[in-house]
Amino acid sequence: MSAQVFDDRRCILGEGPLWHPERGQLFWFDIMRYRLLSRDASDPLQWRFDEPVSAAGWVDADTLLIASASALWRFDLTDGSKTRLCGLEQDNAVTRSNDGRADPWGGFWIGTMGRMAELRAGAIYRFYRGKLQRLFGDITIPNAICFAPDRSCAYFTDTSTRQVMRVALDKDGWPEGAPVVFLDLSEEGLNPDGAVVDKDGTIWIAQWGAARVAAYAPDGSFLRAVDVPGLHTTCPAFGGAEFRTLYVTSARQGLSADVAHDQSPHGQTFALHNIAEGLPEPRVIL
Repeated sequence: MSAQVFDDRRCILGEGPLWHPERGQLFWFDIMRYRLLSRDASDPLQWRFDEPVSAAGWVDADTLLIASASALWRFDLTDGSKTRLCGLEQDNAVTRSNDGRADPWGGFWIGTMGRMAELRAGAIYRFYRGKLQRLFGDITIPNAICFAPDRSCAYFTDTSTRQVMRVALDKDGWPEGAPVVFLDLSEEGLNPDGAVVDKDGTIWIAQWGAARVAAYAPDGSFLRAVDVPGLHTTCPAFGGAEFRTLYVTSARQGLSADVAHDQSPHGQTFALHNIAEGLPEPRVIL
């Protein structure tokens, strides 16, 4: 299985890929350049913001929920206008948003972290029915937010711990009980980044610094890994026809100039076709 370049723009920190099921279109972010990126047929698209943006959910055909460093926004794709929904650690200049994903109930989970990855400066929140509630604190690099297809649990990681956590969810999608370790990658020296779950409950995890996305069964057993040209893979998302394409963002951040040169693949966005069957991302209900 070989990865193809879906978009050759080299992001400093590519993140947050989202396949919009009504538009049939992929969106993703270059966090450090404050950009939302996409493609319309063969044409590259971008929208610029005045602070870092990192994650999104879809609201309707023309509207996204977007997480920025200081707020959650309703964003209109037709004219680029935005409306503030709520603050996100708006009085904390140390932090910015990072990984996020819609949940099956129409909520949106979003992680924050220090702009310089300050120790335990971040947290994970849930935006649901117009209110933002903190779920977990003391997190250094929040990632891998995703949900089991049967709604039984959520996954997340603090990348700095190299452990992916699992937490049970109640009937309304709120955490029920304490998170438990689902996957410990510390002995292998692997760094879990963004993740997505396919229709069979397999979790696909981008592994920063390993040039791959790895698949794990619902019991945590390793199934397989697929190589990606970008060394720092950051987040996968299913999309395309029948949701059988795995899109993967990557980053140049932290790589030396002789590695991340202008002809290198690092920071590009990739596509792996017919790798598994994913599910459409849930609609965010505002």
